[in-house]
Amino acid sequence: MTDTAQIITSYGRRYIVRTPDGQTFDATTRKKRVDFACGDQVHITPINREQVVIEDYLPRQSLLYRQDSWKTKLIAANVSQLLIVLAAVPSPSEMLLQRALLAAEAGDIRAVIVLNKADLPETASWRGKLAFYEALGYPVLEVSALQNAESLKPVLQGHTNIFLGQSGMGKSTLTNALLGNQTARVGEISAALDSGRHTTTHAQLYDLNETTRLIDSPGLQEFGLHHLKAADLLNYFPDLRHLAGQCRFHNCSHRAEPGCAVKAAAATGEAAASRVEFLQRITDELLR
Repeated sequence: MTDTAQIITSYGRRYIVRTPDGQTFDATTRKKRVDFACGDQVHITPINREQVVIEDYLPRQSLLYRQDSWKTKLIAANVSQLLIVLAAVPSPSEMLLQRALLAAEAGDIRAVIVLNKADLPETASWRGKLAFYEALGYPVLEVSALQNAESLKPVLQGHTNIFLGQSGMGKSTLTNALLGNQTARVGEISAALDSGRHTTTHAQLYDLNETTRLIDSPGLQEFGLHHLKAADLLNYFPDLRHLAGQCRFHNCSHRAEPGCAVKAAAATGEAAASRVEFLQRITDELLR
């Protein structure tokens, strides 16, 4: 008999799934398949009272993943909102932020920027940097995880959310503050699979309420975008997408070609030079 469940914890090749009636099971896959992600709705076949086999995933509403030239890493499935968590200490990566925003645009996932540890004096310089992204339409929320994490709840409400960012940005601290006493219960479920580990090494889905989910993901330092097509990149830049289709050549790399609308916009100041440089950098990566 095949049933359905949702993956609520992903350890790479081992998973915890939860059935609609709230039961949880240790789950494995057939033939070492790794194309499943936290948040996936899946078909399962029971083995015993504690274990099931994942057969396949149901159609996804969204899939967030990163890919470099040699490896693809699924991050989460069926998320509707990505919250990119930054903090001025330790030093955050604006490049990672830009790449995550591109991945969200490509996956049709709403993106929100969370500036954590807002009480630190070093935060001031990042307020200025993030004003640019706020002008592009990405909400920027300031929080201090240990003081006012609750202020995020109205933004999270009704979404399947994921916290994404580098290690040390405070994602797990925010998650624990939002969950309160739920964390211990989930920790018990995961302890057997995660023994001996000291940092978040897996993606974990939590219920904030009946309609709101939150996925905490491992910290990442790089965000490969090899799953995107160079020809589509302009569409993922809110500030540049109006230029799509205006270059003389349809496969323009926005570097040396004549009649490049993007370079023309940068020359007149209509487009930020830093954003055009970022576009060129990602284009180069994808055409390599």
